[in-house]
Amino acid sequence: MERTAKKYVVVLFDGMADYPDEKGNTPMKEAYKPFSDALAAKAETGLCQTVPDGMKPGSDVANLSVMGYAPERYYTGRSPLEALSIGVKMGPEDVSYRCNLVTLSETEDYENKIMTDYSAGEITTQEAHELIAFLSERLPLDGAELYGGVSYRHCLLLKNAGTGAILTPPHDISDRKITEYLPEGEHAESFLKIMKKSYELLKDHPVNLKRRERGLNPANSVWLWGEGRKPALDDFYRKHGLKGAVISAVDLIKGIGIAAGMEVIDVQGATGTIKSNFDGKAEAAINALKKNDFVYIHLEAPDECGHQGNYAEKKLAIELIDRKIVGPVLKYLESQKTPFKIAILPDHATPVVKKTHVSDPVPYLIYDSEHPYESGVNVFDEENAAKTGVFTESGVAFMEKLLA
Repeated sequence: MERTAKKYVVVLFDGMADYPDEKGNTPMKEAYKPFSDALAAKAETGLCQTVPDGMKPGSDVANLSVMGYAPERYYTGRSPLEALSIGVKMGPEDVSYRCNLVTLSETEDYENKIMTDYSAGEITTQEAHELIAFLSERLPLDGAELYGGVSYRHCLLLKNAGTGAILTPPHDISDRKITEYLPEGEHAESFLKIMKKSYELLKDHPVNLKRRERGLNPANSVWLWGEGRKPALDDFYRKHGLKGAVISAVDLIKGIGIAAGMEVIDVQGATGTIKSNFDGKAEAAINALKKNDFVYIHLEAPDECGHQGNYAEKKLAIELIDRKIVGPVLKYLESQKTPFKIAILPDHATPVVKKTHVSDPVPYLIYDSEHPYESGVNVFDEENAAKTGVFTESGVAFMEKLLA
């Protein structure tokens, strides 16, 4: 299926949507984002239910949805998508798990520790790989394989294994005692053994001693979650008739791109945090548009700030993305003779007050350079998007609207 010449861009502000504070403000409402606000004024603006009823509001489910892949049909778990990105070879009977490096409190018995930091202070990839290599040689893996990813995000692979583990994402339990969230179900005993042993091995590792000296959180334990088998997505080109590219710092999103047969573009210095190389991502997106019809630009920073409960930095992350990504990409698109459509939205909300994801509908805009119209929206935020009365029932329906 070939489409007529047109360019399509999705700028995905991960976790951007939020709940209003006591003054009725949100980071999205207060952020100075002139490019996004100007687009909303002449675009279809409304709310989209990206997370299907009954499914957890993870970035895996939500981004699959936004990219046009119904999670009810395609979702097999989070970790397998990340495993694809870092080159892990999975057979149909293999099971993979996300293996976070986390910071747990240091005074209690393991079962009573507190999840102090789900990202171990956004540990560097270099430090993390040293720790993962160290653990690979010493943990009671019993045939399991440990693979290094990016920053705190890594992978554990079980060959020819059963599923059914009950595991909790660490970013869902920030500042909580881990007692009620330890592994249950399939492999629970082995997983808890691995996690407890990792604490013994890591608490006084030289990498962590140096991090403490610098006032940084140590990566003193692994945390397992995100169980799943090898995914199988329909090829994006065959599905939509468009050559597509994905730009992200996050293995999960890269894995979706790989599974969908899209070009996956790495950007040096792209971290998935507020310190990411936004300028490099914008340049990569513009270059990708020269040879692709569809570009999906994923920005993780607002989500990370939401998980950390940091309102000010979440607002700043939104402003940086608007200025450094939306502005330059929009300027490039407008300079070309090819018509285009650009969409802006979060995959899900990550309210600062909750420090985790929620399933609420998210604000979105779709601007069509050939068919602009007055939406009545001057500020692109949760409240104004809801006021339009426009509601899109799923991420799949959103993608259909974008590509219509």
